Amino acid sequence: MNNLFSSKWLRFVAATMVVVNGFFPAVWILLTSLKTEGELVSKPITYWPHNPVLENYVRAFTDQPLLKYLGNSFMVAILSTALSLLVASGAAYAIARLNLKRRQLILTCIVASSMFPLVTLLVPIFETMRQLDLLNTYTALVLPYTVLNLPVCTLVLVSFFQSIPKDLENAAMIDGCTRMGALFKIVVPLAAPGVFTAGILGFVNAWDEFLLALSLNSSATMRTLPVGISLYQGEFTFPWPTISAALIVAIVPVAILIAVFQERVVGGLTQGGLKG
Repeated sequence: MNNLFSSKWLRFVAATMVVVNGFFPAVWILLTSLKTEGELVSKPITYWPHNPVLENYVRAFTDQPLLKYLGNSFMVAILSTALSLLVASGAAYAIARLNLKRRQLILTCIVASSMFPLVTLLVPIFETMRQLDLLNTYTALVLPYTVLNLPVCTLVLVSFFQSIPKDLENAAMIDGCTRMGALFKIVVPLAAPGVFTAGILGFVNAWDEFLLALSLNSSATMRTLPVGISLYQGEFTFPWPTISAALIVAIVPVAILIAVFQERVVGGLTQGGLKG
């Protein structure tokens, strides 16, 4: 009985629950995308498709301009992530290196700013973009996504910048490098795990965002992937296999990104937590 409830066993159970919770929805969506609509509603429920079909993936690209939605999402996510990292690097460097008064208050305000529900910001953001005549443009999403990603990117980078010895920057500046040059030539490369972590978090947030994308870009040619996927359903029909195929297409780029950079992301999260 003691072995049953040992800490090792409890850790294994906890880890299994986390893995199942993370992968089960994706696996279920994948299996659904390989079923026909008839098999999906048949009784008893079939967990594994008897005759897997790829027709749903074809329909996902033909029923809606899915490639266009993918391109829009990539453009918005990449631009907002790059801009977030650029601004967050300067902010994090200032917090980590400069003798700022009320430094802890600044960090508290950064954390607090990330806790506002997005729905409360929708109206002022929409009005701002309308007044600037930016609705139905990439800029209408890039700017808000950049602002929304700044808190998490800044907090991740601050902990990494603090762990880098100041002597390296001082040596670079003695050799004629400016402070901004030392930041981007010395500090940022040494904080690569943190930069990758912040970048992927920002990219995923922009890739998955739905509310602003639906409200700010209503034009058919400017819709992003989450909004486009919501259009597959009809007034009285829900083609779940086709919707599931489109969801798999949306999941694949993020899954590949995380798989390629998983070591840097895990290292970034753990090192940032330990060194901060």
